[in-house]
Amino acid sequence: MLRPIGATALLFLLPGCIPRSAEPARPWPQPAPAPAPTPPPAIGADAAAVDLREPDPVWSAQQVVPRAQTVAPSVYIVQGGDTLRGIGNRTGAGSEMIAMANGLAPPYVIHPGQRLTIPGGRYHLVQEGETGIAIAVAYGVPWRQVVEANGLTEPFTLRRGQRLLLPGEAPARDMTLEQRAAAFRIDIDDVLTGGQPAPADNAPAPTARADATPLPSNVPAATPGAFQGSFAWPVRGAILSRFGPGASGARNDGIDIAAPLGTPIRATADGVVAYAGDKVAVFGGLILITHGSGWVSAYGHASRVDVVRGQKVMKGEVIGLSGDSGYASQPKLHFELRKDRAPVNPIAQLPPA
Repeated sequence: MLRPIGATALLFLLPGCIPRSAEPARPWPQPAPAPAPTPPPAIGADAAAVDLREPDPVWSAQQVVPRAQTVAPSVYIVQGGDTLRGIGNRTGAGSEMIAMANGLAPPYVIHPGQRLTIPGGRYHLVQEGETGIAIAVAYGVPWRQVVEANGLTEPFTLRRGQRLLLPGEAPARDMTLEQRAAAFRIDIDDVLTGGQPAPADNAPAPTARADATPLPSNVPAATPGAFQGSFAWPVRGAILSRFGPGASGARNDGIDIAAPLGTPIRATADGVVAYAGDKVAVFGGLILITHGSGWVSAYGHASRVDVVRGQKVMKGEVIGLSGDSGYASQPKLHFELRKDRAPVNPIAQLPPA
C-alpha cells in the first residue's frame, strides 16, 4: 500500500513537475493495467489480498527550470501599436502585473504617450504544460503566495507566455532542487488552485473522458457546469473524527470514516476527477472530484486509486480502495466536501446514516 512519501517524491507532484534524474517517472494516477479489471476485495479483506500492482506511468513529468528574470522598476511610455502583453514581453514584467500597477481593467485600453509604471521583481515565464505547483516547487515559494502576489482568480489556469511574479527573495544558489522540494508543503487547496497545466495556444476546451485514458500533461481537466444532484456516502462505517476542531485543537476539514483495508471507495456524486495521486503526503492516496457549481469532494488515505485526472465518474462508481496511506494510524477514509474551495461539514450534505 502507499506509505508517506519523502521530499524527493514530491518532485513528481503533477504534470509539469521537476523530474528526478535518478529514476524514470512513475507518477499517479494510473490506468487499469489489465484488460479485464480485477474485482475489488471483499470488505475487511486481509491486506495481503488487496491488489496493489505497480501502476503504469500516466504522464511524463515536464521539467520546470528556475530561470526567473529580474526586472528593475521603471516607467514605460506607450508607443503607437503597443499592447499590454507586448509591453510585458519587452520589459520582462507580467502584463497582468502592469495592469494591476496602473489600475487598468479589461479590455486594458492604452494610448500612445501614456506613462505606465513597470513593477519590478522576479518573473517566471510560463511554458506549455507547466502547473502552478510545479513552478512554486522549482523556486521554493509557497504557491498560495504566488496566487496572492499575482491576484490570480478562478479558474486558476495559467497561460503559456504568462509572466508570474515570484514573491520573496531568490533562494540560495547552492540549494538543490531536492532541498527546495524538501521545504515545500502542499495541501488540497494548493492542488485546486495550482494543479491545472498551462494549455497550448488555441487549445480546444477540455472535455471529460468516460474511460481511464490519461490526459496529456498539457491538457487541463474539464470542469462540470451546474450541480443539481445530491451527495451519497463514499463508504459506510463508524465516524472516527468529525468536522471542525478536535480535542487537541487541530481542525479537521472533513470527516474520517473507519473502513477496513480494501473497502471500495465510491464517488459521492457525478463529476470529473481533478486530481488522483499520492503527492499530498498527509493524505497518501488522494482523489479530488469536481462536481460543478464550486463543489469538490476529496477522498484520502486510499491504498489504490482506480481513476485518472480528467476522467468522468458517476455517483456510486468505485474510484479506489480504502487504506492507511499517508499519515493514518489505521485503515480509514478521509472525506471532504468543499464549496468554492471552503470546507463544509459533509454530514450536513449527506443522507442520514
